[in-house]
Amino acid sequence: MTKVLLSVHVLAAIVAIGPITVAASMFPGALRRASTPPVPTREAAVLRGLHRVCRVYAVVGIVVPVFGLATASSLGVLGDVWLIVSIVLTGLAATVLVLLILPRQREALAMVGTAPRPLPTRLPARLAM
Repeated sequence: MTKVLLSVHVLAAIVAIGPITVAASMFPGALRRASTPPVPTREAAVLRGLHRVCRVYAVVGIVVPVFGLATASSLGVLGDVWLIVSIVLTGLAATVLVLLILPRQREALAMVGTAPRPLPTRLPARLAM
């Protein structure tokens, strides 16, 4: 069972944390390109897409510490220093993402005029069944 938990933990880290890292690092460059008026449609779409990747994968990333703690529990290493340091660093990274990166991306999108569109509260008549 430990091998399954560890496999899910590692795969989730690769699948969830990797895209956030890449998207967050690409955002400033895309913002610079989109900041020159008029805002190109493609650059606006790229900005919205990068922000969406950061938002969605931040939620998906919750799987990583959940399975990490389950793995550590099954291995009996919950009190080890390396695990406590890992938990603190993961919490710090999540805090930076949620409190600094995502809000600043949202502000940048609003300033450039490409704020994410809100989801519709109900489906258009042609899509409703």
